[in-house]
Amino acid sequence: MANTVHLQYFAILREQRGADRETLTTQAATLRDLYETLAREHGFTLTTAQVRPAVNETVADWDRAIADGDRIVFLPPVAGG
Repeated sequence: MANTVHLQYFAILREQRGADRETLTTQAATLRDLYETLAREHGFTLTTAQVRPAVNETVADWDRAIADGDRIVFLPPVAGG
């Protein structure tokens, strides 16, 4: 079943995607499936071990199921000092 989700990108993922947000319809069942599909399509260089997913403003597990209308952010590592 397809779900429409709202994605927001930060830092290197925003640069690699060429956009800071998008809405798309996906057949992906889990956050991991979605990220791996996006990584292939957009050339993301970060792996799931380097990124944290968040859904509806709450950090989530990679195996969380995607629901219609979810607001998803893939959080890259933060550099700073």
